[in-house]
Amino acid sequence: MSYKTRLIKMAIKWTPTKLILWVANINLKGIAELTDFSVDLDAQTAFVQLKLAGEDEAIEICLEGFGVVSDGQSCQVTLRYAQANRLWLDNILARIVGKTWTIPVPPQLAPHIGLVTDLFKVEEPKPEQD
Repeated sequence: MSYKTRLIKMAIKWTPTKLILWVANINLKGIAELTDFSVDLDAQTAFVQLKLAGEDEAIEICLEGFGVVSDGQSCQVTLRYAQANRLWLDNILARIVGKTWTIPVPPQLAPHIGLVTDLFKVEEPKPEQD
């Protein structure tokens, strides 16, 4: 892992959740309110809770085992587990989970794709010990 990757991961860990919520809610004004957020790049987990405008109950989404691999021309994005507290969203996530999605690398991201793949490096699940 490069020095730059370690620095970015540290910055993500140290960024206060309240700051993330504040900035996100400025951008989501009138659409949704982000009420909770957490991400752990080392454990490859993320949790998002947001309340859509006009809705009474918040939507919760949990992601585990996400990663990116690149060959320079395209990225392969994987997601091992995803769950939401809404049936319709759970059904959408079920179509995404467990598959590898190939996405072309945008030209503006090409110089940084190595850093992106290092940040979101695909980790193999550890086998269970008996």
